[in-house]
Amino acid sequence: MIAFASAVVLALFAGQGSAPPAGAPSSPPAGVLVVLNKAAATADFMDPATGERLRTLATGTGPHEGAVTPDGRFAVVANYGNKEPGGTLAIFDLARGVALEPLDLGGPARPHGLAFAGGLLLVTAEQRGALLGVDLEKRAVVKTVATEQAASHMVATTPDGKRAFVANIGSGSITAIDLDTWKVIRSVPTGSEAEGIDVSPDGKDVWVTNRAADTVTVLDAATLEPRATLPCPGFPIRVKLSPDGALALVSAPMAGEVAVFDARTRALKARVPLRFEPAEGAEQGVFGGSMGASAQPIGILIPPHGREAYVACAAADRVAVLDLKTLALARSFPTGREPDGLAWYAPRD
Repeated sequence: MIAFASAVVLALFAGQGSAPPAGAPSSPPAGVLVVLNKAAATADFMDPATGERLRTLATGTGPHEGAVTPDGRFAVVANYGNKEPGGTLAIFDLARGVALEPLDLGGPARPHGLAFAGGLLLVTAEQRGALLGVDLEKRAVVKTVATEQAASHMVATTPDGKRAFVANIGSGSITAIDLDTWKVIRSVPTGSEAEGIDVSPDGKDVWVTNRAADTVTVLDAATLEPRATLPCPGFPIRVKLSPDGALALVSAPMAGEVAVFDARTRALKARVPLRFEPAEGAEQGVFGGSMGASAQPIGILIPPHGREAYVACAAADRVAVLDLKTLALARSFPTGREPDGLAWYAPRD
């Protein structure tokens, strides 16, 4: 999909090129989990079955979200920044296990949400109140649309790639964007500090977590009319639907839990506690000490097989693995400092 013929290799794992680390399995895992560690400014590449760290590569400052290209060759990371706003994307060649030259977005942007549609990488630029369309082959921003909303943070798309939805924390709204014309359809309020967003696999529903309102809004993806508003105490911050469309998982970091909804009836099925001790220095994280002793589950990823969900517990420096059949914690494994964004890919032959 992407040649990157002129890309400059900046970092190799432990100075050993693409060689696997000592103790790595002799055959590649069926899937690799990419864990973005905000405070460490690193990406851990992990075997999700064993929790073994296969390699760690440097990102830019404040890596928040990650995505893998549709052809599975490259991973992209939004370097959100810290005190100073970030303006680059980290790019990894997955076959070689190396970092390529970062892609410059042309100044401060606070890039965050990532999704692929129509041959472009969609990137929310919180600093600019916009959604960007990035051509990775050209290494350039080729489309821009202003949301005219505050703190445009996350993005999700319909399965056909025709429409994008951006969650705007500062405005408590979502913005629907036509990706054929790159024009805003309209913005609609959902609830205070709307942040997490996902689209159902059938493309009919948009799920939005309103973290300060302690609610989850379900919208009709075509009309943008509300279908339901669901109570979800605990600062709901992310939502992810299972590949079969049966479940909606919501991370609630204030409560230290993951809420699981029946996505079709919208009834609450379970709240799964993640009781891990906060790591040393957790009070220096994004939410500081405002969430007490919570492990702060935030990022959620459900791989294509749909049997498990991976939850990044930012304050505990761990990833929790939930069994989606039993709706219980199956296992967990350590990560770098302050994990948040997650991505997945299947190693290529």
